[in-house]
Amino acid sequence: MDILEDFQWRGAINQCTDLEGLRKLLKNKKVSLYCGTDPTGDSLHIGHLIPFIMLKRFQLAGHHPYILIGGGTGFIGDPSGRKTERSLQTTSQVEHNEKALTSQMVKLFGTENFDIVNNYDWLSKIDLLSFLRDYGKSFNVNTMLSKEAVASRLDNGISFTEFSYQILQSIDFYHLLKEKDIQLQIGGADQWGNLANGVDLIHKKDSKAEAYGLTIPLMLKADGTKFGKTAGGAVWLDPKKTSPFEFYQFWFNQDDRDVVKYLKYFTFLSHDEINALEEKVTREPEKREAQKRLAQEVTSFVHGVKEMKEAEKISEVLFSGDIKQLSASEIKQAFDKVPSAHANNLLTNIVDLLVNTEIEPSKRQAREDVTNGAITINGERVTDVESMIDPKDGFDGKYIVARKGKKNYTLISVEDAN
Repeated sequence: MDILEDFQWRGAINQCTDLEGLRKLLKNKKVSLYCGTDPTGDSLHIGHLIPFIMLKRFQLAGHHPYILIGGGTGFIGDPSGRKTERSLQTTSQVEHNEKALTSQMVKLFGTENFDIVNNYDWLSKIDLLSFLRDYGKSFNVNTMLSKEAVASRLDNGISFTEFSYQILQSIDFYHLLKEKDIQLQIGGADQWGNLANGVDLIHKKDSKAEAYGLTIPLMLKADGTKFGKTAGGAVWLDPKKTSPFEFYQFWFNQDDRDVVKYLKYFTFLSHDEINALEEKVTREPEKREAQKRLAQEVTSFVHGVKEMKEAEKISEVLFSGDIKQLSASEIKQAFDKVPSAHANNLLTNIVDLLVNTEIEPSKRQAREDVTNGAITINGERVTDVESMIDPKDGFDGKYIVARKGKKNYTLISVEDAN
């Protein structure tokens, strides 16, 4: 099975400018290929992983992947997927985002047989007259207007700046073919028009050149909603935005109807391993073995094995309820999204603690809930209203975890009374 057949088995091919031509090329040589991302933010999210995972598969097969960070196009703004104009970024914003994305890419791809390029390096050197004469003549406005990313914007209007984005992206592909012998561009389904334009420009400039565009299908969940969004927003690759524990939980909580598809897309497991997990989903769905393996594989790929094991430990401890096994940093990850409060590091009566942190609305209610066994502190049930809580007792004296009822947690940060 060649790499394209593997992609097809995984459901990872949406469109290709010439699938059979690409298949022949890949059989004859190791190719250089690229995928681009604009530095519109300082972190990628899991939606970006879809084409990058495919790029990683090419790398593992011995091909040479490049990531293009759009330092130039990032100043312009991609109209794709938007109904209004993007806000233009400052130079310092773009440069900050470039550095952050570069760091994330190196973590995913390593430094061997992998390179990062920045289109600012060549786009910034093209003067206006050269742009119009050397490239503008190769683009038909009627064809550009028919592209989905542009056509969807015509009712509300689109600036010439964003309208010209597809030309700039085509220039990227042409430049990389000439300078780096890059013959394949990979992108999401929404980038099809831009990829096809790039191939067309290359053929107009050099009719003998071999260049291909390959897009990945739009990822939808079984319920028809867009993949990658949660109630809390995007799931980021930056551990400061989405902790490894939250990241792990996102994958572990996937629907049985989606998990096999995600195993095919996002992991490097063999066909046999995935087929075996698919059988377990059918026979023993309650064990969630497929979801667990998915969470392990993707978390390890993005954050590392150590961080995956820590996330797994937190998950297991929370399930058992014995949170005393967790370190202070693990507690912060586990309860980062629950309501928070602050308390000083002095010995405090349980009722006063609950009222002062606004976990309870009154001392009367606090006494009632304590007496009824509805309150746990750091994993231990407290039933005596005279109990004294020492903030220094657990989690390096940094946190108190209070729970009211079965699910209402509050993370109390402990501060020095002085």
